[in-house]
Amino acid sequence: MTLTRFVRKNAFRNKRRTFLTIGAIAFPLLLLSFLMSLWRAFYGDDLRSAQSNQRLITRHKVSLTNFVPGYYREKIEHIPGVAKVVPMNWFQGVYKDATQKNFFARFGTDPDEFFDIYPELSIPPDQLEAWKKDRAGCVADVELAKKYGWKVGDRIVIQGDIYPIRLDLTLRGLFKVTTDAPNNSLYFNQKYVEEGVAFAKGKAGFFSILVDSPQSVDRVSHDIDAMFANAPEPTRTETEKAFGLSFLAMLGNIKAFILIISSAAIFTILLVSGNTIAMSIRERTREVAVLKTLGFTRGTILGLFIGETLGISLVGGVLGALIALLFLSGASHAPQGGQLFLIALHEWKFTAPAAVGAALLAGFLSSAIPAYGASRTGIVEGLRHIG
Repeated sequence: MTLTRFVRKNAFRNKRRTFLTIGAIAFPLLLLSFLMSLWRAFYGDDLRSAQSNQRLITRHKVSLTNFVPGYYREKIEHIPGVAKVVPMNWFQGVYKDATQKNFFARFGTDPDEFFDIYPELSIPPDQLEAWKKDRAGCVADVELAKKYGWKVGDRIVIQGDIYPIRLDLTLRGLFKVTTDAPNNSLYFNQKYVEEGVAFAKGKAGFFSILVDSPQSVDRVSHDIDAMFANAPEPTRTETEKAFGLSFLAMLGNIKAFILIISSAAIFTILLVSGNTIAMSIRERTREVAVLKTLGFTRGTILGLFIGETLGISLVGGVLGALIALLFLSGASHAPQGGQLFLIALHEWKFTAPAAVGAALLAGFLSSAIPAYGASRTGIVEGLRHIG
């Protein structure tokens, strides 16, 4: 019998205890992998395009619900370092009905320069030209079109609520996202709304700005806000990433929450695996003495016990990571919040190995001291042990 087979046999000698231990390890590792994937979705940069590091968002300083004047666009364009500026307006509205399954992002913008600021969105040139020429035209993400069965030329009707207007749009193009980050949005010409709603004319929800280089981001951001500091509608300019995280900040300190839960998961693994290995060693004290009598060295016995714990921890870690993958996959198809979980799903490939590594490290730390104590047990002392 090889040492590897010996370890495997001993690890599953008490199947009920072993499977319960695997389950107890898998659950905190499920939480760890799931939460760390969300962490990377919130704060990571892996799925963001290079251009996103050069994009700024300028909005009203008081609240995103306050409009900023449309003429700010021309003033911003003259600031050194600014390459492109487009207005963006969130159009809530209702598509078909108000259920979550028919919810998706809808923005009014400028078709002439929108794709210049978002080059990671790829659209056929003929479709782009068709959108620019049709005031009532729109473009949508390919994946969003698949969800609703849209094709180029289809009619899409959205009944407004914030804006008292009915958008009768024609789908002129479908764009693909060249990065792994999902989009799942529809864009239309903001002039369509301005022509039908008086209070929307000459207003913008926010401006999306492309800066000529990442080095200019801080300076341009400062210059924009300084320009409008004393205006009736002061601005707040931040990076695209910071703009997205500002919505997250409304929920509280998410970083601290994830850190606390992750730490609790690791601590749980330590307790479970430590208790299991200590119990196993106490039951096998006489076996250790017999092994030493047969010529097993202290180092070999130490390796056997640690190997058993690492094997159980590995199975529990892999199982927990795989269950987290299933949860993320299911959540990514949710009507609301699905885009966030879709990013987290892509991040799982980075967090899963880390979670399994955390399980192995916790298993090693929890087993090292009991296993070392067992390896030092004398032959006579071990043979006399009753337990």
